[in-house]
Formats: sequence, structure tokens, C-alpha cells
Amino acid sequence: RGGLRSWSDLYALSPPARGHLSLLGALVLLTRAWGYWLDRFELLTRSSGAVFGVGYTDAHVRIPLLHLLMGTAVLCAVALLLNLRLRRVGWLLAPLGLWLVVALLGGGVLPSLYQRLVVIPNEMEREAEYLRHNIAFTRFAFGLHRIREQDYEVEESLTLAALEANRDTVENIRLWDETPLLVTFAQLQEIRPYYAFLSVDNDRYLINGRLRQVALSPREMEASAVPGAKTWINQHLIYTHGYGLCVAPVNEATEEGLPRFFLKDIPPVASADLKVARPEIYFGEADYQYVLVRIRETPTTREFDYPAGEQNVYTRYAGRDGIPLGSLLRRALFALRFRTVNLLLTRLVVPETRILFYRNIRQRVQRLAPFLEYDQDPYMVINEEGRLFWVLDAYTVARSFPYAEPFLQREPFLERDLPQGRRLLPRGINYIRNAVKATVDAYHGTVTFYISDPQDPLIQAYARIFPHLFRPQEDMPPWLLRHRRYPQDLFLTQALVYRRYHMTDPQMFYNQEDLWALPKELYAGTPQLMVPYYVVMRLPEEEREEFLLMLPFTPVSTERSSKHNLIAWMAARCDGEDYGQMLLFRFPKRKLIYGPMQIEARIDQDPYISSLMTLWHQRGSQVLRGNLLVIPVERSLLYVEPLYLTAEARGLPELKRVIAAYGDRLTIAPALKEALRALFEERILTQAESLLAPAPESLRRRVEEAWGNYRRAQQALAEGDFEGYGEALQALERVLSELRSSLGSGG
Repeated sequence: RGGLRSWSDLYALSPPARGHLSLLGALVLLTRAWGYWLDRFELLTRSSGAVFGVGYTDAHVRIPLLHLLMGTAVLCAVALLLNLRLRRVGWLLAPLGLWLVVALLGGGVLPSLYQRLVVIPNEMEREAEYLRHNIAFTRFAFGLHRIREQDYEVEESLTLAALEANRDTVENIRLWDETPLLVTFAQLQEIRPYYAFLSVDNDRYLINGRLRQVALSPREMEASAVPGAKTWINQHLIYTHGYGLCVAPVNEATEEGLPRFFLKDIPPVASADLKVARPEIYFGEADYQYVLVRIRETPTTREFDYPAGEQNVYTRYAGRDGIPLGSLLRRALFALRFRTVNLLLTRLVVPETRILFYRNIRQRVQRLAPFLEYDQDPYMVINEEGRLFWVLDAYTVARSFPYAEPFLQREPFLERDLPQGRRLLPRGINYIRNAVKATVDAYHGTVTFYISDPQDPLIQAYARIFPHLFRPQEDMPPWLLRHRRYPQDLFLTQALVYRRYHMTDPQMFYNQEDLWALPKELYAGTPQLMVPYYVVMRLPEEEREEFLLMLPFTPVSTERSSKHNLIAWMAARCDGEDYGQMLLFRFPKRKLIYGPMQIEARIDQDPYISSLMTLWHQRGSQVLRGNLLVIPVERSLLYVEPLYLTAEARGLPELKRVIAAYGDRLTIAPALKEALRALFEERILTQAESLLAPAPESLRRRVEEAWGNYRRAQQALAEGDFEGYGEALQALERVLSELRSSLGSGG
């Protein structure tokens, strides 16, 4: 009659129809019973009040009710199956009604009432056990359980002698930030418009027997930038590869404020222990298109290698990569693949011609292992043979690790405060390991995946599935072991999670008593979050300098109070057998340790620095304040910030000043060494002034003379009179030497 319109219609159903509805109902209930079984496991990966994962209500009410619902659904399904034989309306309605009542009460009403009436009034007491699970599993999932914590008693006893004892640390303090250095590299070393520097990476090399932190940037090809010649032949046959790279120490500049180069020019010219035997870059970070190599050469179609004055040098690819294009069928297939008829029509293809594609290194590794997550910052390494390799960090991630809180679940807008171009790892992941180091040969295109965390169960599973794709950690070549970097993306992820999960006491965690934050700094006049940075320094109780990744922490700020003092700093080790070790150093709570924004405020308030920047602005130059770095030295903290000057006419950033701060003192000078010398000589003078009252008149005159020489040096520096500045410093050194002798002899 067109459907059921009333209960009487239901009773009027024929017995076969009742049996059919009973069968459908039984199938639905059995499906729901299986769903209730699975719902128990979903409780491990969802938020439950104060706890992520199973909480008190889940364990004592929701899970038992799910068991009840599962049993009810199965029993009701059995009753409906029996009704296939009985075919009674009552046996059809009663099981469904019973299940609906139990589902309504057990699925939402009872757990919500229990949470509100029983748990919330005593939440800390009830949830303590489950908070412990939440904390422990989250720390494990993000690798925070490996962090070794220790106290860092800050001492105000740093001297010039101590700085000299930590010479390798001081001489590796980074003064060149990526943004100005990238512009400088582009203007000084791109050579031709079709070359481009896309990124600057920090690494370390042994230069003349000393560990030096360097900035490195490959010179890549952008064939689309060939002026007036964006033809298919130019983009796919002639301009096929980049060439060489620039390497510069991070802490040195010429008298003009430009970087000094360890490696530069085309062909590569080295001024240090670096050599490049194969400078061609066929695979890189640029948006490389497919190219044909080993083509039939003509006077107008030869593969370009590099410019040499007014002439060009040509080459012929001798690498191992590429697919032969000998047959017409293969050419036709690639013509379809790349949607161009030119591959069929060109007469430059010969039997030995090969096609190279997937030349962007991220795209290349993702095609081979799409199940891995990749770091946003690949970096290039020069191996001992002078060959160029790209290194990419790859991660195994999961979103369903029990009890682990997902990454950035509570902070939807954090990215807005990060430096421009910096991105975070995907939101929602709640397990991560840097399980793989991938290398790509910049010439041959060979991709190799090395397992870097053999304890990770996910990479163990992938390695069993793809036994020929992954190589064991023991197979890593020596050059890769020497140039491993702890990845910044992973470190930043761990630091963001650690802000809350450094608290391991459930009550402290519940009350959020000791929340931390990433510090902010002023960059180009705009506040932004500090991100991890690489340093070469000596850790406390260690005998040698090493390459580290570090980041400080501050207390969290609230609407009522803004706290910018430092509370701790975290480091990840990158060298040798110590690779991957993470350390956290806590500052004493009884002592104020200046944070980056407090140093930035002192810089803003310094009358001399303010007048200097105002003077530069008035002359039509743009002043860029670089990254403020916090450098631990001998249980003390140095703060260093570079100042870059960009003239409107040239647009070339020049390193013009370095600001250094220590304790309550602040100085500015053309170079870091001069800033540190002035900083600690001023400290000596300040200490000497405190002795003036009981001191003899002769000592008083010497101190006044020294102070006058210091002020004269600062005045000469402000006026750009470097000759007068040097003379004043020499006079200051002479008086200080006499003063030191006088103090040593008692007056």
C-alpha cells in the first residue's frame, strides 16, 4: 500500500516481511556491537576532560557501558534472528526498543552526568593516575623522555681571559642571518640571471684544522629566467643544471661589511680546505623540469655548463641517471606524459639520449617513499671527494598513539608568530621519530635511504615491507656521519610540546603551574618567535667544542603579566656518537636572567644606538636588526645581535655593527671582537670605579684617564673615525695595563 502509515500497518505486515525486517535489524545490531568493541580503542586517542586518552569516567563508566551496549546489541540481535522463525511483531519491536533505551542512556547521558557530578568536583584526585599516563606517553611519543635535565647556575664572572679560553665558541657566533646573506649571495655570486640561490644552510667543516660553522648555498639553475629565450630547446636541452656553491664563515665580514668566502665563483675557487670536483647540480631544490641529455650536438644546441667571460663552456652529461629515449614508442609515451609533441618531432634525440625528470629533490624522495614526512630544510654537503650531496631528514609519524596529545591541538594560530617562510610539521600528529636520513647525489640523482633510528617500530615495519629501499645505520658513509644535523623541524616540534610536558608531576600539570613559552625577538622591527639555531660551543663539563642546535625558553605570559626572562635552554647534540642526545639546562628561579625581548628593549632604550640608527635612516639607508642569539659561555650568557645596513642605491645588506650584551652591560662596535673587548673592558672600569673612594689620588687619576679614553673611543666610533677609535683603544690599553700593575702592587 505504499509503506507503513501507523502501528496497525506494522501489525498488518505479512510474516515474510516481519522476518525480513528482523534479519535487517539483526545485521544492524551486530554491526553496532562490533562498533562498540572498536569504540573502546578510540578512547585512547581523544580528549577526555583534563586528560588526553582514557580518563576516570572512561575507565569506570564509559568502557563498562560499552561492554553493556555490546552485550545488549548481541542479545537483541539473537532475539531478532529467532524471530526469523517466530515472525511476531512483539519480538521485532522489543529488542530494538531495548537497545535504543540502553544506547541513549549508556552512550551519552550516564557518562556525562557522572563526569559532571562525580569527577569534576574532585577532578585532580580522580584523574591523577590517568594524567600520569597522558604525560608519560606524550613524552615518549615526541622523544621528550630522552631529554636529560640539569641545573645551570649562572655566574657573573665572565672575563676576556675566559672568552679567549673559549675562542672556538666566540669565533663561531653567527653574525650572518639567512635573509640578508641570501640577498648578498645573489648580488655577488649569481653571476648570470639564470642562476639562483634559493636557501642558506648552516653546517660545520674542519677548516685549517679547526671546527668552523659555515653558511652554505648552492647555485641552482632557473632556466625560465634565461633572458628573452624561454624556448623549449633552452629549457629542456641546453640549460640543464646549476653550478657550484658559496661557502662563507658565519662570523666574518670584510671591511665593507660583506661576507668572506671560503668557496665562491665559477669555476669554484676555494680559500680553505674545501674542494669541489663535480660542481654540476642536476638535482636540487629548484623547480627543475625534465631535460634531455646526451643529445646530438650541433653548433647551436650543446648542453651549457658555465659561463667563462664572454664565452660559454659546454659539457655532456656523464651521470648514471636517466631513461634512454632510443625507441619511437618510448618517445611517444614520454610525449604523452609531459604533454608535448616536441619529444616526437625533435631531431636531436639519438640512441644514447636520456631523459631526466623528478629532479626536485623533495619530489624525488616523496615518489620513492611517500609514507614518510620530510623536513622542510634539505642541505648540501661536500664530501671528501669533492662531490655534492643533498641530505634530507625524514620522519615516521602517527596520529593514533595512545594517550599522546596531538601536536598543537590547543594553539590554532601559532604559525602567525613564526618567522616568514617557516612552517611547522603537520598538526594532529602525536608520534614522531627522525627515523631516516636520505641522500641525493646532486649529479647522478642517486637516492639512498639510511635508517637513523633503528629502534623505531614504524621504520622497522617499513624496512620489512621494502627490504631493498632502506639501508642500515652502519652503512652511512663517513661524510654523512660527520655532517649529520639534528633537524630544526623536529627540534621545534619537541620544544613546543615540551613547554607543557616538562611538568611530570600530575598536580603541577593539572594546575599548569609552570607553563613555558618560546621567547620572542625583534627581527626587522617586528616581534617574532625565536626558532632553533645552530651553534658551535662547549657544553658544561665537556672538554671540546661541538656543533649543537639550541633554543631558550621563557615563562608563559598572561593577560595580567608579561614575563620575558629566561627560565631554561635546550640543546641537541649533532656530533659523532653523541648525535641525538638532548639536554635541558634550568636557570635558578631566584635569579633574573634576561630574555631576548628584555635585551631588545635595552637596545631600543640605549641613546647611543638609537641615535646611530636614526642617523643611518636620515642618510637614506635601511637598518635591519638581525637575529638575537643567546650564547652560553662558561656558565654565563652572552647576547649578540648583528646590525645590517642597506643603502637605497645598492640594496646590498652590509654587516655594519654588532651589539653585544652581558649582564647589565651593552656595547656596539663594527666587529664582534671589538664589541666584546669594549664590553669587558667597561666591566673592568666599572669595578675599578668602586675602589675610588679609598684609593690613592694617583690611582684615581689613572682610572679617570682610562675612563676618558674609553669615552673618546666611543665618540670616535659614533663619528666613524676608525683611526681615532684605534688610537683611543691603544691609549686605554696602556692605562689599563698601568692600572692593573698598580692594583697588583697595592697602589
